[in-house]
Amino acid sequence: MITTLVQFQIEGSDQVEAIKKVFADSVPGYQQVPGLIRKYYLISEDRSKAGGVYLWKTREDADALYNDEWKQMIRDKYGSDPVILYFESPVIVDNQYGETHIE
Repeated sequence: MITTLVQFQIEGSDQVEAIKKVFADSVPGYQQVPGLIRKYYLISEDRSKAGGVYLWKTREDADALYNDEWKQMIRDKYGSDPVILYFESPVIVDNQYGETHIE
């Protein structure tokens, strides 16, 4: 499995409520993305960055989402380019569901 961390700059605490609404409104668009297992929406404590943590079945699944159109959507909505970091996720502990995944 692959975990990605996506980050982009935001303009500060005055935007947080608006960003939360944009996040909530975007949920349906992520519910049927092939290979996406889980997504967490993020806003940094200092309110300077936002983004998401995504858990994917494969790198190819992640790359299929992070195309030029998706990157432009992030620019349009948030006014900054996304930075995407990729991590291999060989072990996952899920305490909510009492599961452990080991590859």
